[in-house]
Amino acid sequence: MTLTPDTSQAKSPSAPSEHHGSATVLTPLGLLTVLLGASLSSIDFFIVNVALPSIEHDLDASPATLEMVVAGYAVAYAVLLVLGGRLGDTFGRRRLFLWGVAAFGVTSLACGLAPGAWWLVGARVAQGAASALMLPQVLGTIHATTSGERRARTVALYGAVSGIAGLLGQALGGALVAADLAGTGWRAVFLVNVPIAAAALLVGVRAVPDSRAARPARSDVLGTILFAGALTALLLPLTEGRATGWPLWSVLLLAAAPLLGLAFAGVERRAERGGGSPLLPPSLLREPGVRSSLVLGLPIFIGFSGFMFGFAIVLQQGLGYGALKAGLTVIPMGLTQVPASMLVPRLVRRWGARAMTRAAVVHAVGLAVLALTLLWTSWSDLSPLALAPGLLLCGAGQGVQLALYYRLALAAVPAARAGAGSGLTATVQQSCLALGVATVGSLFLGLVPDLGMRGAFEAALAVQGVGLAALALGSLRLASSPGRGGPSGPGSA
Repeated sequence: MTLTPDTSQAKSPSAPSEHHGSATVLTPLGLLTVLLGASLSSIDFFIVNVALPSIEHDLDASPATLEMVVAGYAVAYAVLLVLGGRLGDTFGRRRLFLWGVAAFGVTSLACGLAPGAWWLVGARVAQGAASALMLPQVLGTIHATTSGERRARTVALYGAVSGIAGLLGQALGGALVAADLAGTGWRAVFLVNVPIAAAALLVGVRAVPDSRAARPARSDVLGTILFAGALTALLLPLTEGRATGWPLWSVLLLAAAPLLGLAFAGVERRAERGGGSPLLPPSLLREPGVRSSLVLGLPIFIGFSGFMFGFAIVLQQGLGYGALKAGLTVIPMGLTQVPASMLVPRLVRRWGARAMTRAAVVHAVGLAVLALTLLWTSWSDLSPLALAPGLLLCGAGQGVQLALYYRLALAAVPAARAGAGSGLTATVQQSCLALGVATVGSLFLGLVPDLGMRGAFEAALAVQGVGLAALALGSLRLASSPGRGGPSGPGSA
């Protein structure tokens, strides 16, 4: 696998070429605008973590409903991402980005004005759908309007923004809840998006270049329905099953998920063989670089979301931190995550795919330091300063992982399939974020009654450590494969 994006396939006569609008180069202002859109969608996955206690009190929401506030956004986001990428290919990525930004602002307003818990859940689902329109256009635009070393630097910056946005979401959420601006309380975590989305919309009209496939693909209605059904059948019961006592509907949905997935795969294969326009071309998944990067993304995003969810609960309910203090505690991760992400092009030139292996080791050491801090320090003495060393190491490792994931994923995607490729990449990310809360987060909550808050969180850290070990081994195997980023392959250049 080459770690330097290859644009040769975009020039192939057999591949659909890209059509660009009035601008063909992504200017710094255009890049800033699309990255702002990407950060909004990531921030809003995590921003509610520290606001959940206030939402529970204000709206009299049950624990299951609170999980739906998180899960509703994640499931809608994950289900519609590939469709969002396809629509960008067809109607133009700038247009879909602007539509997504506008819809995100409107749905954020609906969340902030929610009169009840289930209104908030519905608005969060709509907000996730808006993010699914917006986010694929960011990666698609980067892939279609940059090349070579500039694309590598831009993708590294995208990875840095994606990572820091999650941390910023938790910190910003705590600050806004604590500030209680004009008595808005938790509502401010959603209302703050409205002026930001308006500004991005105004600037994006002129600054974001347009791009689309020269031969727009036809709609794949059946594939879209089956894909949405399979993801919903998997993510919804995993997220809600534990909170609701695993009712029959959750078991039936889990059983249906693989069947729907197989049906979707069959429909897509037939569509591609028949010269149709499958939502997710099977040939894209046959690209070794695409497959490998998607597998490496599993432990990265599952571990990240599970950690952030559990850590927010430990800080607020275990250590008694207020919303502001809990949000600010994660800042050390961001202090190392951003510079580590920006070093990825240099690290790739030096180590190739082994950069991922080293990043996983650093991250695992950070988790070990954090676990030992929890084990050896008195619960009452666990200050943000005491937790900072482990968080600094975790941020450094994760910064490299996030940026390298996107670089690996986009390297093998032809420019003509930028929308489908970016949609697939983002779908894996968002699905794994939801799975992290549903699996690692549920494990943590399930162990609290028996092990206590400290023991349950240490168990969750151990699970994440196992995932990082798998990531290190997988990337080491990738690095040693000829032509896939190993010492003799192009990835080490």
